[in-house]
Amino acid sequence: MKAAIELRQVVKRYGATTALHGVTLEIGDNEFFTLLGPSGCGKTTLLRMIAGFEDVTEGQILLFGEDISGREPNRRPVNTVFQQYALFPHMSVIDNVAFGLKMKGMDLASRRQRAGRMLEMVHLLAFADRLPSQLSGGQQQRVALARALAPEPKVLLLDEPLSALDLKLRQAMRVELKQLQEETGITFVFVTHDQEEALTMSDRIAVMSAGRVQQVGPPREIYEAPVNRFVADFIGETNLLEVEVEAVEGGMARVVLPGGHRIACPAAAGTAGRHHLSIRPERLAIASQGGEIEATVERVVYLGTDLQIITRLDGGAAFDVRLQNSARVAVPAPGTRVGLHLEEGAARLLAD
Repeated sequence: MKAAIELRQVVKRYGATTALHGVTLEIGDNEFFTLLGPSGCGKTTLLRMIAGFEDVTEGQILLFGEDISGREPNRRPVNTVFQQYALFPHMSVIDNVAFGLKMKGMDLASRRQRAGRMLEMVHLLAFADRLPSQLSGGQQQRVALARALAPEPKVLLLDEPLSALDLKLRQAMRVELKQLQEETGITFVFVTHDQEEALTMSDRIAVMSAGRVQQVGPPREIYEAPVNRFVADFIGETNLLEVEVEAVEGGMARVVLPGGHRIACPAAAGTAGRHHLSIRPERLAIASQGGEIEATVERVVYLGTDLQIITRLDGGAAFDVRLQNSARVAVPAPGTRVGLHLEEGAARLLAD
């Protein structure tokens, strides 16, 4: 895969505070790449450094092999879509989209033609003569995307552009964004704290915490094979269970569960001793007796398509189970003793 962006040991300091600690990443050409993490983890700072709005303290940023670390923002072939769309309120939709082209010196006929093509791509050509105030939030977001894409940047940076939209519109825009990226062939670098956004749109995800990259990989790998407790706990829902590890060899671990059952499971890393397993709630089944883990049902929560069964282990730890809601599912009442069965491969030993 040809690299569009390379970050080499990138450090960012603000006085005595280090916001980024030696970040090294490679983002492929024509890739939808997401920087995912909680507020304050450094993901927006990293995006702003690629755009040129923040200086690099140490390290290099390369764009298609060329070092752009010290280059001004307007001399980088990248565009940014921010959380606030910043459309010009006095300009029509098509003039907003054409504005960047005008700044580049393109003639009127050519820039209106390209702006029209961009509006057609985001399904807003019929709204070309309206003002931004006459559009919905989702329509304004698509205008901002069309404006950013019109100059044909090599890379498009997106800083939480969906966060101001309601849930239904966010879900629809995820599909549109991914489709737009595939149609244009432009590298998208997307910043979000929303795990579902990252999982549904990305080719690859970099999970960040405290200015460091914790794990990089495709969505399925990040979800199914987290490397440590932070990634397992941040991506989706998981049960973290402390267990005794007897041995780790060849990427597999032999562990003793509470209650004495022994299982073999994949291991991110680790040695013998006390460590944590990650067990996703949907990878568990409930039985009236038996099972690798025993628990007591505390509460049943109706979630529409799913049922959340909140249980408590004998040692006091809470343990969640997710079952698909169906008339065929026997739902245990609160106070019921149950056995929890682990699907094959459901547990993963984490590097703490």
